Amino acid sequence: MSKSKRILVTGATSGVGYLIAQKLAKKGHQVIATGRNKKVLSELAKENILVIESNLDSVEGVKNLLQQLPQLDVAIFSAGIGTFEYAIDMDDEDLLAMINVNIQAPMLLTKYIAKKMKEQGQGQLIFIGSQAGKVATPKASVYAATKHAIIGYTNALRMELAPYHIGVTVIHPGPIDTPFIDHADRTASYRQAMKHILLDPEKVASATIHTIGKKTREVNLPSYMGISSKLYALAPTIIEKLGKPFFNKK
Repeated sequence: MSKSKRILVTGATSGVGYLIAQKLAKKGHQVIATGRNKKVLSELAKENILVIESNLDSVEGVKNLLQQLPQLDVAIFSAGIGTFEYAIDMDDEDLLAMINVNIQAPMLLTKYIAKKMKEQGQGQLIFIGSQAGKVATPKASVYAATKHAIIGYTNALRMELAPYHIGVTVIHPGPIDTPFIDHADRTASYRQAMKHILLDPEKVASATIHTIGKKTREVNLPSYMGISSKLYALAPTIIEKLGKPFFNKK
């Protein structure tokens, strides 16, 4: 990754996306950072980062962003939201917001960004997924569904774009020590229950950047959760019984 690249980072005003944008800029890449927080965007702009205020919870917001994007070498889809609640108790607005931001936005962005990458004969799309997309747990049914959708989407997308030298990578982190957890679970019980295993966002950001320019299919963080998800795929009923105390942390 020695050559400077033009890289889009969505969700760059908080958490992992913010760190990715900062780190890439320090490495000399041309970073386009998007997000909703004007104050943070102003701070990023001072670090020689092109910032675009965008709200990705609507088709109009996505199209508005697309109109402002230059040609890209890499797109990192880090924007994501979550609400931890039982499926039957979920507010309609929260349910639709997760679908719009976590599924609709990256798919629409990919549709148009990948077309331009196809024309230039190369590119890379990096999606921030989640271990929740591999192993769903109570009170994360909708969130898990949005991340599971990304797994299915990228598995097919990878094959579709391979002939055009466009790589597709997915990062699957477990719970991360970012404001996301506090927004998703307003009771703070999940943060307290998971405090000993929360991932350092710096580690997730660095692992994501490390995949740029490489033919990496996916990265599981921490690695043992990648193993657990494989076991779950083989014997879901057994794993659900054995893991019940762990799964009911929200």
